[in-house]
Amino acid sequence: MSSFTDSMWQEIAPIYRAILDLPFNRELAAGTLGRERFVFYMIQDAHYLGMFSRALAATAAKAPYADAQIKFAKSAHDAIVVERALHEGFFRTFDVPPEHFAATPPSPTCAGYGDFLLATAYGQPFAVSTAALLPCFQIYYEVGKHLATIAAPDNPYQRWIDTYKDESFGDSVREVLDHTDRAFEAATAADRRAMREAYLKAARYEWMFWDSAWRLETWPV
Repeated sequence: MSSFTDSMWQEIAPIYRAILDLPFNRELAAGTLGRERFVFYMIQDAHYLGMFSRALAATAAKAPYADAQIKFAKSAHDAIVVERALHEGFFRTFDVPPEHFAATPPSPTCAGYGDFLLATAYGQPFAVSTAALLPCFQIYYEVGKHLATIAAPDNPYQRWIDTYKDESFGDSVREVLDHTDRAFEAATAADRRAMREAYLKAARYEWMFWDSAWRLETWPV
């Protein structure tokens, strides 16, 4: 019988294919993505990571065994320290001053995704929170690997692609997959249903996040 994470990956296959087909990711691979869209994405991703790291930390605090507590706490640390270094490097490369970042609020999609993860991490059991957090790990790794196979030579975004296709990141993703499957095995029937809904919602938000960067999304009113 398939594991929870294998079953969910099969279920979101249409969403994943739609993510790969987004114009943002197609142009990212081609190296033709405009500066404005990439800077918008990086700023929103930096906002998102602040919320993501807090959700990871809250999930770590609920972990029922030490290995999971260590993994999610370390991921919370890495989301701030390692990812911030990546973003700051791109901000320097693309000449984005700190004042511009500070003056740019989270987009509707960024705020909605982050609020969902935080509400789940603080208000739901450990198992449900792991399911909500997993798509960010899993989808980025799969997208990174895919883009690496089609990226144009001398791609200005190669550093971003290399970060997420790297096998050290893959090892981290596999750890989260294992903890999520272990949580599913111990979960009640109600929590298992909630895990599926949380995973699906997060996967949809992943599509929305890249799409919002392409549209340079702002609050409509």
